[in-house]
This record gives sequence, structure tokens and C-alpha cells, in this order.
Amino acid sequence: MYVRTISRKNKNGTRTSYVQLAHNVRDEKGMPQAKVLYTFGRLDTLDIEAIRRLIASLSRFVSPDTPPHDTGPMVFERSVPMGGSYLLRALWEKIGIPGLFAKTLKDRNFSSPIGWAVFAMVANRALAPYSKRGVEEWVREDVALGNPEPIALHHLYRAMDVLLEQTERIHKEVFFAVADLLNLEVDLLFFDTTSTYLETEDEEGLKRYGHSKDHRNDLPQIVIGLAVTKEGIPVKCWVLPGNTSDMKTVEKVKDDLRGWHLSRCVWVMDRGMSSEENRVILQKAGGHYILGEKLRDDAEVHEEVLSRKGRYRKIRENLEVKEVTVGEGERRRRFVIVYNPDEAERDKHNREVILKKTEEVIHALKGPEHTRRVCELLTHKTMGRYIRQQKNGVLKIDRAKAKKEEHLDGKYILSTSDDSLSPEDVALGYKQLMEVERAFRTLKTTLDLRPVYHRKDERITAHVFLCFLALLLVRTAERKTGLTWDKIRSVMERLHLGEFTSKDGRVLQTTELTPEQQNILKQLDIALPRRVQSVLTTP
Repeated sequence: MYVRTISRKNKNGTRTSYVQLAHNVRDEKGMPQAKVLYTFGRLDTLDIEAIRRLIASLSRFVSPDTPPHDTGPMVFERSVPMGGSYLLRALWEKIGIPGLFAKTLKDRNFSSPIGWAVFAMVANRALAPYSKRGVEEWVREDVALGNPEPIALHHLYRAMDVLLEQTERIHKEVFFAVADLLNLEVDLLFFDTTSTYLETEDEEGLKRYGHSKDHRNDLPQIVIGLAVTKEGIPVKCWVLPGNTSDMKTVEKVKDDLRGWHLSRCVWVMDRGMSSEENRVILQKAGGHYILGEKLRDDAEVHEEVLSRKGRYRKIRENLEVKEVTVGEGERRRRFVIVYNPDEAERDKHNREVILKKTEEVIHALKGPEHTRRVCELLTHKTMGRYIRQQKNGVLKIDRAKAKKEEHLDGKYILSTSDDSLSPEDVALGYKQLMEVERAFRTLKTTLDLRPVYHRKDERITAHVFLCFLALLLVRTAERKTGLTWDKIRSVMERLHLGEFTSKDGRVLQTTELTPEQQNILKQLDIALPRRVQSVLTTP
């Protein structure tokens, strides 16, 4: 370890010298390189007395029996996790979000640390999700975030308001920054919706009762729409009233992204969005779609597709496809039937189990009378499909329905408007729709989207957007490292920042980086943190 001086040439021809504490490390080829541990500052503005006090404080470790003067003991105060927040902050800056806030707040007289407050809430979602009140204490006591000034609760709420004002702009600029960072090809966009309930019984604004995908019909909810790329990188999120049906979301989603000027774009959506109206919307301005079709809606076109003869072509293990075209001219539609032999076996086994159980239940009924139990059976979600009630009221297994179901085993139907896509591309593209489902699972579990206690629509929307930004950072880290976020977080959070004090001042120093931590940062192209983060001397 040694002290060195470096010089830099200024634009006016003068030179400025800086004093640094450094030591040599060997690179991958074994060549020595200087690693800067701490920069003391400009040579012409150094606080010489402060350096002397630091030398005196450190000297006792070199010659403990003969210290230059009584510096007092060096006390270890505490350590807090630093690695996760350091990684997230580096990605945050690579994407350019601090610059967006700097431009936004340039002409506004904010004394609050808005940019740092937003990052604090996003990092908290990714590392240790708390309520907004909990974030204030977390930043103060439980993490080395790097914020230059304290962050209070009112800063967080003010930051949420500013964030909401800039949502559309941040959505667009951040996505294209990430697309450039990861060299994404935005040719397929996947869209789906989920719902999440709120901890209130008030129904107003966005908070509405509707079909709950969380099985909480007793509470009002919101609907969240999410578009992601085929790599699982989130593109944009939408917060909609809780009674919004999937069918009604497509036009808004397409309209909101029209101004983004994306290159060739094929929308991939689940069968809940499939309708004639939505197909027209998705093809506007040269767009295309891959849509899942409702297999059991008894539509004439689907019956025709399924009845067409032809061989399936195997494209992957347990995945076969057959292309069918129906109609001509403007009414022409292109379908792909996907067949999974293993799934067909499972469907057959499950149906046999259901039929056996249904027969047992019917046999247990006494007489043809119209009982409550009969009504329950006829409307049962699974057994009711195979039951037929005769004129005399007796229930029987409908073997014709069972035979018809057998024809659907292991199959699903897709439709597409893009003739340039092969049946294989259509089938594999649709299977990637699970990336949206994976994103929703991450939002609800890893990032703890719930519980949501906010009452104002603006705060609810801002809360969802904070979770979206956290998801963006998490997916970016996963994409570049090939590791899950749980693994990345677990490894990086072992990097701590320790605080040591004496009567002469304070030193902040990190723990030694492990090879695993170094490898993660290298894969993300993030510079390793300085070992000595700060040296503050007592005047």
C-alpha cells in the first residue's frame, strides 16, 4: 500500500494533481495494476493536519507499544449490507435514471432528495420490501445505500408524486436504455394482466370489485397490465380499475405504445384477449399478433380447425404442430394447432379420474328429485362438464361429451396474422408468454407488491410503478449474469460496510470481496467498490 500523486491536464493548459492511497493487484495475466483505495483530493487543497491525525491514528497498529500520541482505541461500531444496493445503484446509473430526474427537477425548487428517495424505495422492493414508513428506518439503520443526505418519510411521499408525473417519460426512455444495454431485439412483445387486492373495503376510483385472480373476491382490487420482451425484460405497466376485463385492455395498450416507434412488433397475448375487435386493433399500423384461442368456446371456426386432417410435425420433445388456414381473402385466418403427447396422457388420466368420481357421486344420489345436490353437480366446474340430466330428472354420464373432450387432449389453438412466422415460431413464441407470468410472480412474491394500504389512486399507481422499476433492475441483473435474483441478492448482501471510530475520526471500510461477488459485478460490467469508502477526521 502506498500514496501516489497523479496529474490531469485542464482545458486551459494547467495541470491539477491529486493524492491517492493505492495498492497493487495482479490482473488475469499476472501483470501488476494500481488499485485506488481512497482519494484524498487535490494536492493544493489538502488538509495536512487531518492527514497527520490519520497517520497518528493508524500508527498505533504499526507500533502499538510506542504510539506517537494517545489516539484512543479504534472502535468497531457496526456493519450493514452494501453489496445489493451497490449493484442496484450501478445499474440505476447505467440505465440513466438519475439523469432523467436531474432534467425533470432542473427548474423546480426542490430541497428534497427526490432522486435518492425514488431509488431508496426501488432498492427496498428488490432487497427487503417494507412499507414506506419502514423504508425510512431501513435506509437509516439497515443498509449502506450511499445517499449523501438523510431520507425522511415526507421525502418518500414527495418523490412518489414526482415519479407519477414523469411515469410516461420514464417508461419510454428507460426501456430504450435497457434495450441498448442488453442489445434486445424488440420483435415480440408479450402482454397479460393480473389483479391484486387492496387492504380496504372502499370502492372508488381504481379500487373496484371484479374477478380476482388471487381468489379474494371479498376485497376491491386493481388490474395490472404488463408488457415484456421475449427475454423477460419489462417494457411498460398499466394500472386499471379492478373491474376491467382482459378484452378491454388491448386498445389502450396498443395506443399507449404507438408513439414509441418500435420496429417490427408482434403482440403475443393469451386467449382472454382474443376477439375480432382486438385482432383488428392489433393489426393497425402494420402490427401483428399471436393469440391463444379458446378451445372450448364451440366457435364454428375452431371446430373446422380441429376437424381438418393432416400430420403433426415434431419441433421439440413433446411438442408437435399442424398449420391450418381457414377462409379466403379478408376472412382468411391462419391457425396453428399445438399438440403435447405427454400433456395428452395427463388429460386422459385426469378425465378418467373425474368420470369415475362423477359416477360414484351420481350413484350416491337417491331418486330423481330436484335436490340442491343435483344443482351443485350440474354446475360443478369439472364434473358438470360430463353430466346430462334426463327428462325424468335422473343424472347420467354424457359419453358423447367425454368423447368430444378426448379429441382435445394435449392440444391448444393459436392464431396469427403474420405469414412470415413459421408454425414453429408461432408455437415457441406463444410458449414464451410464461415470461409475463414469471414477471407477475416476481412482483407478487420477491418484490412484495402486496399488501397495498394506499387509498389514493395516485399513490397506488406510483407504488405499482416503483415495483415495475425494481422488476426492471432485477430482470436486467438476471439477464446479464444468468443467475436468479434470489441467488444474486444472497451473494451480494454478504458484502458489508463496516464503521470504525476513534477520537480522531471515522473510517468506513468494506469487507473483502469474494470471488463470487467479483464475478457477478464483472458480468454486469460494474466497477468493484473501493475498500476504503470514507475517511473522516475530527477537527
